[in-house]
Amino acid sequence: MADRVYPSAKPATAVYGRARPSFPATKAQLYGATRPAYRPQPYLYHRQSHRRRCCTFCFWFLLVILILLFLTGVAGIVLYLLYRPHSPSFTVDSFKLSYLNMTSSSSLNSRFELNITATNPNKKIAFQFERISISVISGDVSVGDGRMPSFEHGKKNTTLLRALITSNGAVLDGESASRLKADLQRENGLDMKVNLYTKVKAKMGRLKTPKVGLRVSCEGIRVTVPAAAKKQAMAATSGAKCKVHVRFKIWKWCIG
Repeated sequence: MADRVYPSAKPATAVYGRARPSFPATKAQLYGATRPAYRPQPYLYHRQSHRRRCCTFCFWFLLVILILLFLTGVAGIVLYLLYRPHSPSFTVDSFKLSYLNMTSSSSLNSRFELNITATNPNKKIAFQFERISISVISGDVSVGDGRMPSFEHGKKNTTLLRALITSNGAVLDGESASRLKADLQRENGLDMKVNLYTKVKAKMGRLKTPKVGLRVSCEGIRVTVPAAAKKQAMAATSGAKCKVHVRFKIWKWCIG
């Protein structure tokens, strides 16, 4: 007869599908060490990480912008102290009107002769002007257009600019034609304004600035339309004043 072997202890049996706990309870069972550690949800974790990266990028971007603005300001102050820059000035010397008339079809014919003096007051800065576009305006109506060639404007230099301004058969709209006809019948003449548009860059030794837009507006010009077809009328320019406006272009907008 074979010998029977009896185990010294009974193995733990399952209670309702779970292992029967051993007694006494272990330290891991008392403190819940067997529970899985809490982990944040993936969506919240990535969102917080993305927010931290955005904040870091914004901080460094603003810091770089502030540093660039500071360096630009320092460079501008240094250049101003070294060169003492001044904008060029313009003066209307003479303005002649050969003829200005309108046909029954509201087409305009005109001819003007303009002399303007450009003065560079700077001792250490020269200017380089591109081709200049000229527009003559009476009231709100353009009565002539012209061009001036590009030129170099040296240090402490005065340059005389001459231009022929014409309008050959330009058709005006009804409102502009009515205003101009009424102005032509006035005995005290027409108030004229001359606008110059160009681009200019400054040269300071070997240093050259980028091109910037320049607009010159000369007002206070009064001229009487000559009665005879071949007679010229000299405009009164003693009260003419020219203002210089620098135009900076940012994207699609012009400032100045």
